[in-house]
Amino acid sequence: MRLAAAIPVLRSFDEGCARAFYIDYLGFVEDWAHRFEPALPLYLQVSRGDCVLHLSEHHGDCCPGAALRIFCADLDALLAELTGRDYGFARPAIVSQPWGRDLTLTDPSGNRLIFTDTQ
Repeated sequence: MRLAAAIPVLRSFDEGCARAFYIDYLGFVEDWAHRFEPALPLYLQVSRGDCVLHLSEHHGDCCPGAALRIFCADLDALLAELTGRDYGFARPAIVSQPWGRDLTLTDPSGNRLIFTDTQ
């Protein structure tokens, strides 16, 4: 038996803000989106490389304020990419920790994405 990588489900409150953060700013791509009807909440899968995330506007799926650690092979390149983009709601920086280096961003729904160069 082999287990595959987990796919975190993150709470989202505003489709426009979520797309601006994950797609326009972080460079994820939209893999698919689902709604039961046009006016109902969005469930969205985004990915970048091997990192796959689900974003849900459904109340019962998950709680806002989650934190996840995402391994990044070149944290300096990610920082350069992000600082080169026009996004006024984040000031990314790399912080040295006892276990390695982290670059922490908070999405518009309060979820923390901790990009790290330590696996």
